[in-house]
Parts: sequence; structure tokens; C-alpha cells
Amino acid sequence: MLEFLKEILGDGYTAEIDQKISAEIGKRFVGRDDYNSKNEAAKALKAQLDEATKTIQEMQEQGKDIETVRKSAQEWEEKYKAAQKEAEQKVAEVQFQSILDRAIGRARGRNTKAIAALLDMEELKSSKNQEHDVEAALSALKEENGYLFEEEETPPSIATGTGSVQANGGNADEAALRAAFGLPNE
Repeated sequence: MLEFLKEILGDGYTAEIDQKISAEIGKRFVGRDDYNSKNEAAKALKAQLDEATKTIQEMQEQGKDIETVRKSAQEWEEKYKAAQKEAEQKVAEVQFQSILDRAIGRARGRNTKAIAALLDMEELKSSKNQEHDVEAALSALKEENGYLFEEEETPPSIATGTGSVQANGGNADEAALRAAFGLPNE
């Protein structure tokens, strides 16, 4: 190991000097293999530290973005719920209006708007059994305000064979003309 010292010192180099120099070199210097392994370990630790620092910075930056995304997601969820509630209300309104229009038609109402104006719409809309309650309200309204509804009269029956029309579908003048020309009656 200390071969270069033997060349420099020549005959003055002894085993005692070799031991003292080796002991001092061991105290003050590190061997190449030890140095290289510790250097590699230090490089690996520095790389891990750099990566951890970078990850922490990214997480902090994303933390701000994550909060923004969370707030945005919450806002969209609230908008979705509001839109869904509004759509359900519109569907319920259309269904109620359909029930009301059909019931007024069956009751033979003359003016749907006038009849609807006299009904307690909020109470009917909040009813559990809307069809039954609308029918009941229309019956009560019909008794109080009968002029809003057409009378349920049966039309008169048609009587055939009166006047100049014959029972077989012809009239007297036509029969006379046919007889004058010698044609048979149809």
C-alpha cells in the first residue's frame, strides 16, 4: 500500500514507519471504496430530498387547485340540484294542468280560464289525490256557478218520414215525375 514511500525513502523506510503512516492515514483519510460508497449514499439521499421537496411543492400548488375544484364541484352540484328541482316542479305543473283541463272538459266547462280562476289552485296542486279533488271542486263550482258549464241536455231525436220526404228516401214530386215518364220508383 505504501510502495511509493519505499521508493522515496529508500533504505530509511522501516516497518515501524509503515505502521505509523498507515495509522495516521487511517485516522485522517478515507479509503477510495469507502469514499465512493458514502458519496453514492449522499447522492441518493440528496435525490430523495429533492424529489420530496418537489412533491411537497406540487401538493401545495395542487392543494390550491384542489380547493378550487372542490368549490367548483360543490357549485355545480348545487346548480344540478336546483335545475332538477325546477324540472320536477315544471313536470308537476304540466301534469296538474292536464288533469285540470281534462276534468273541466268532462264537466263541460265553457271557459277553462274563468273556471280555473274560481278554483283554489294552490290547494288543488298540493293535494295528494289531485284528480279526485279537482272533480270535487268542479262539482261544487258547478252548483254555485252553473252558468260556467253547458247543460247536459240530450239532443232531440230525429223523426223520419215527416214533411215531403218519403220513408223510402224520395219525395212526392220525384215520384210523380217518375210515373209520368214510366220509370219505376226506387
